[in-house]
Amino acid sequence: MVVRLAVVVRSTSLLKRLLVGRPFRSDRLKHTLLPKRIALPVFASDALSSVAYAPDEILLMLSVAGASAFVFSPWVALGVVVVMLTVVASYRQNVHAYPSGGGDYEVATVNLGPRAGVGVASALLVDYVLTVAVSVSSGVANLGSVIPFVATHKVLIAVTAVVLLTAVNLRGIKEAGSAFAIPTYGFMIVIVGMILTGLVRIVVLGEDLRAPSADLVIAAEWHDTTGWAMAFLLLRSFSSGCAALTGVEAISNGVPAFKAPKSRNAATTLLMLGLVAVTMLVGIVWLARLTGLQFVENPALQIVSGPEGYVQKTVTAQLGETIFGPGSVLLFLVVGVTATILFVAANTAFTGFPVLGSILAQDRYLPRQLHTRGDRLAFSNGILFLAGFAILLIIGFQAEVTKLIQLYIVGVFVSFTLSQAGMIRHWNRLLRNERDPQVRSRMLRSRAINTFGMTMTAAVLVIVLITKFLLGAWIAIVAMGLIYVLMLAIRRHYNRVAVELAPDDDGRPVLPARNHAIVLVSKLHQPTLRAVAYAQATRPDTLTAVTVNVDDQDTRQLQADWDRRGVPIPLTVIDSPYREITRPILNYVAGVRRESPRDVVTVFIPEYVVGRWWENLLHNQSALRLKGRLLFEPGVMVTSVPWQLASTAGKDLDRMDATLGRGPVRGPRVARGATLPPSVERESSDGDAR
Repeated sequence: MVVRLAVVVRSTSLLKRLLVGRPFRSDRLKHTLLPKRIALPVFASDALSSVAYAPDEILLMLSVAGASAFVFSPWVALGVVVVMLTVVASYRQNVHAYPSGGGDYEVATVNLGPRAGVGVASALLVDYVLTVAVSVSSGVANLGSVIPFVATHKVLIAVTAVVLLTAVNLRGIKEAGSAFAIPTYGFMIVIVGMILTGLVRIVVLGEDLRAPSADLVIAAEWHDTTGWAMAFLLLRSFSSGCAALTGVEAISNGVPAFKAPKSRNAATTLLMLGLVAVTMLVGIVWLARLTGLQFVENPALQIVSGPEGYVQKTVTAQLGETIFGPGSVLLFLVVGVTATILFVAANTAFTGFPVLGSILAQDRYLPRQLHTRGDRLAFSNGILFLAGFAILLIIGFQAEVTKLIQLYIVGVFVSFTLSQAGMIRHWNRLLRNERDPQVRSRMLRSRAINTFGMTMTAAVLVIVLITKFLLGAWIAIVAMGLIYVLMLAIRRHYNRVAVELAPDDDGRPVLPARNHAIVLVSKLHQPTLRAVAYAQATRPDTLTAVTVNVDDQDTRQLQADWDRRGVPIPLTVIDSPYREITRPILNYVAGVRRESPRDVVTVFIPEYVVGRWWENLLHNQSALRLKGRLLFEPGVMVTSVPWQLASTAGKDLDRMDATLGRGPVRGPRVARGATLPPSVERESSDGDAR
């Protein structure tokens, strides 16, 4: 079984090296740290990409009340901008106060308690998964605006994109940042260039630019546009536009990835992110109003009249067509960089999710495997977990952005609000002991920023819950609740195991009174003789061989061979009238334990080591079943005694060992069937049994 694993690993090793690259030494971790120019595309691509679909969501919600409601879009965008700038200012306080990389989780845990921290973590984990699903699905939608094949195969394209992103991120955070820097900066340059070109042509030159959808006649689905109904619609549009804030928290979770001075570089990157995102969001919404752009939730029902065969394109695609002309190279450039940044935006989650998962695993809220780094010093298991869940969401919701977006921003605003509440308590605690007037003044200013931030994000959270609960937000809430309960259960399990494994106060191990050795025998051949020799070398207090009688003739032949060869230990035959093997041996071992409860029983199992995967189907099945059952028996030790078949002779076992990460090469080979000295025999057995 071990060699089969080694063969599989060896056969996939070349593919892994091509995709991931050669492994890094642990002492190269500092070389993976990011300068600001690389950190911006790594951590800010999600928030920047939100500009590509946040205007769409604002106009979609307003279209429910008809074309006249689009006049409110600049005011809705202004509300989103105020919240974004507030959150950016608040998180600049976070990265200075908590630079260790725990982000919202650490802030909530330290200041509000472990349960609040777990609540924040569950919200962030859900949000990271949704970030990948929404960003990739939105990228496919933008690409599908100009490439029909993509639109008709959007699920397949989206899943492929997630797989490619996973492969890039497995190569390491710095490599991923370098790969995604060009498309991120390209998106910023192209979108800002489009906004400036459009404003110059319309405002300065006075050109009358009309969007392809400007002359559409659309019908309102919601005819009550007065009083509370209109207020609810505006709040719903505002909550959808707040999707632009997703990803802002990623920088506070990734401070350890920055080069020194970490906190200052992270805060600077956060400020650059906020300014660029606000500029692009305001510019796109402003241009949409100036060009009369319309974007509706349900084109088939709401568009009353328009060009025959009209297909609704995304807001950025319509603006590109309006400003640069249909079919122009610059239009395809706009659509291309927009789709690319949406794909790249998922990279923010691929950076944040594994780091947060590692911290949670270290705190015993998630499996320990998420805390270990892979070959390229990235948290590979976390990356694979994120990719798997994102693909499930994409397939489950058929890569529909409108459906996925309703689940999206609940988690991020839960973490925003709890994080700001934790920061307020953080400043209150420090202010109680601080006497320096200048330091107190800075702390009071920081507390005021976090207080205003908590007020704003809490208000948005309430609005999101009210306006989006029945539209799908309840799914995200249920998912957060399930993850919260699961993490607490994992923590309880680890705590319980730690108590069970804790040594006694005196620190001395309890030695068994005696050791009873049992060698399992099916036939008298070289593997059996080797197991007997090894069992003798361990010097047990009692030693016996055991076989199960499932065929009288075979058993009599075994007894005769045993006597003729003069094997120096007794052979015990266990009757099995129903031809079972596992149960009689378990009963025999249990009987030995009952007679001597303070003693230990060691069961030696001869096991074939084969060189071809299909040979495992023909050998070792009974041994594997027995081993699996005996491991649950208290006071029973199970020892595999390997025997290499001839099919392993051509295998480069030393290279397999290196592939499996077992360290140095083996010592000299020993002839098959030879009796080895106890120390060498033990070393050989340990090496082969792993």
